[in-house]
Amino acid sequence: MTHDQNGPVSGERRALSRRSVLTTIGAVPVITATSAVLGATEASAATATVNPSAQRQTIKGFGGMTHAAWAGDLTAAQRDTAFQTGEGKLGFSILRIPVGESQADFGRDLATAKRAVELGVTVFASPWNPPASMIETFNRSGQTNAKRLRYDQYAAYATHLNSFSTYMKNNGVNLYAISVQNEPDYAHDWTWWTSTEMVKFLRENAGSINTRVMAPESFQYVKSMSDPILNDATALANTDIIGAHLYGTSYSNFPYPLFKQKGAGKELWMTEVYYPNSTDSADTWPQALDVGEHMHRAMVEAEFQAYVWWYIRRSYGPMREDGQLSKRGAIMAQFARFVRPGYVRIDATANPATNVYVSAYRSGDTVVIVAINKNTSAVSQQFSVAGAGSAGVSSWVTDGSRNVAPQAATTMSNGSLTVSLPARSMTTYVTSLSGSSPSATPTVTPTVTPSQSPSQSPSQSPTGGTGAARVAYTMNTWSNGFTASISITNTGSSTINGWTLAFTLPSGQTITSGWNATFSPSSGQVSARNVDYNGTLAPGATVDIGFQASHTGNTSKPTSFTLNGVPCTVV
Repeated sequence: MTHDQNGPVSGERRALSRRSVLTTIGAVPVITATSAVLGATEASAATATVNPSAQRQTIKGFGGMTHAAWAGDLTAAQRDTAFQTGEGKLGFSILRIPVGESQADFGRDLATAKRAVELGVTVFASPWNPPASMIETFNRSGQTNAKRLRYDQYAAYATHLNSFSTYMKNNGVNLYAISVQNEPDYAHDWTWWTSTEMVKFLRENAGSINTRVMAPESFQYVKSMSDPILNDATALANTDIIGAHLYGTSYSNFPYPLFKQKGAGKELWMTEVYYPNSTDSADTWPQALDVGEHMHRAMVEAEFQAYVWWYIRRSYGPMREDGQLSKRGAIMAQFARFVRPGYVRIDATANPATNVYVSAYRSGDTVVIVAINKNTSAVSQQFSVAGAGSAGVSSWVTDGSRNVAPQAATTMSNGSLTVSLPARSMTTYVTSLSGSSPSATPTVTPTVTPSQSPSQSPSQSPTGGTGAARVAYTMNTWSNGFTASISITNTGSSTINGWTLAFTLPSGQTITSGWNATFSPSSGQVSARNVDYNGTLAPGATVDIGFQASHTGNTSKPTSFTLNGVPCTVV
């Protein structure tokens, strides 16, 4: 990420670069005025069909970056605004931080990361430069002071990344992943990597890294940076997340067929962007609706599992410098507060009318529908939810005068809901497939979203497939409770149809809610069984489950796991 044009900040450089480069290649994001495609009276759109049985990607969350050295740290109040989910909050569930270039820099963003973890947030890290001793300069297309990692320092660099991960863990932050390099293909002011160098490092050194590995974080989702990883079996085996940035990336380049072909068991994250620019105020309206469309397309067309903004607090960011939500932030919160980690995107009619965009998500019986109307007049929109009955519907709206404002409850009848989408607005609807009423307010911290209670019965019993499995168990703890995230990967050669993960909770720990699995009993020897939409695990595929629990002081982890009775490898 280039530093921006937002006034003087300690450590920021001039902001020539990204704008100049994107202008040269003709890819600068352009602010577009919303045209009046509908008349002054309310128009009707085609029915938007939502199919809860058609499961797509599992959502990891929405979030942003803090970089204390460049933009200052968040205050205590701003951290809560960023990561809590109540009224006036962003509801971010992902935090990105930089990897320090030396151990003296490791703690710069620790305070914000620790508070994020206390609130159940996923934290990952990206490096801009290795330690200076590992770098050499070279001539790159006339840039005589271009920097790259010395080839004889690849192993030492992996050790450096491990040192940062270990430092964070020892200070209460278990990183979800660490990247090899921020924007290796746009590195005028940091370290360049070619795709060949990236593959070499992933093949030979990434296997020793002690957390999930992310690559390549190309600044414009340049597929020639990530294709070689997907096409190299060893490099891909050592890569857990394909990360990408979307600066100037056209919507036509959002889909990634090669990832769908070869990325089974891997995650696909959008790890940095500002949109449509860094020069306008984030409160410019209706321009902020462009952020909503961008997020919609990132979820639906690119099928990213995560969407991460650049600076959380900035004049063009989701949080203004005064710590309050901006219009862009309110738009992001329409996703982030309600589509929580572990939700699964489900099929929905994506574009039922011109300038109307719809996406939908599911966790257990809960269905969330996010609708954007960029037209200058209201639109009458019918939603048809397949297989649903009658249930209460809660909703929140952002438009020119409102920010994630709760609306009067309404009712879905026999799976059908007809609403008026206000002119130039974004609305989030939350309902239930089971007929029960959804919560009138979003989940409060700690930010976990249960999909089933421990006492519920599973929808699918194990019917076969007892191959080997790998389990990663991550805890985020606070004074008397914790959340646990569990990734289960099928490392065998045959598909698992229906699964039960068994483990023993340490003394004093009691599960209070869970997601993406049915947990029973709530303490002692626990069985986590698949729910109806995630019972099939192909070879190499991963399913993410988790739970919230209380503890009486013992925050140790289970020591062993079995899947369908077969012992698992624990990483």
